[in-house]
Amino acid sequence: MSSLGRRRETDVTRLMMNDFDVDLIDDSVFDFNLIFHGPVGSFYEGGVWKLHVQLPVDYPYKPPIVTFINKIFHPNIDENSGAICLDVMDKLWSPMSDIVKVFEIILPQLLLDPNPDHGLNHEAIFLLMTDKQEYEDKVKEYRDLYAIENDVPVVSEDEDEPSDDDSDDAVVGHLEL
Repeated sequence: MSSLGRRRETDVTRLMMNDFDVDLIDDSVFDFNLIFHGPVGSFYEGGVWKLHVQLPVDYPYKPPIVTFINKIFHPNIDENSGAICLDVMDKLWSPMSDIVKVFEIILPQLLLDPNPDHGLNHEAIFLLMTDKQEYEDKVKEYRDLYAIENDVPVVSEDEDEPSDDDSDDAVVGHLEL
């Protein structure tokens, strides 16, 4: 096994050892789903999201590709595709980083401190800039509607679409972090 292959396996194992619920797709460390809990002290606290994670062939030289499967209301996350706009990732990511950092530091920080200058959700940007109470209410509404642990969508291994919901409520999209 190549050193890059060992590195992927080591990083995914670290995720599991850090109490992240990881579900490998087709037993591959290149492609898996992960359960992510909203950070404590944020409007997302109490919410549970399923994330789709892909490790590029040249990982760790390239950062992981992470998308939200269930909806989330945030200026830097596309509501329909789950794609994350995170320009800082390229600055923060290095081959010395590991994937645990993404879910313990980078993603929680993004949720705690959105960047309206690099947004994908224009409604969220507008509310964040003009009516913070309405923004908070909308975040909590989405959390309560789409991020309930028992209702987190399931992605089948044969297709890249949610298997228990045919609506547009949980569309998988991809954007490299």
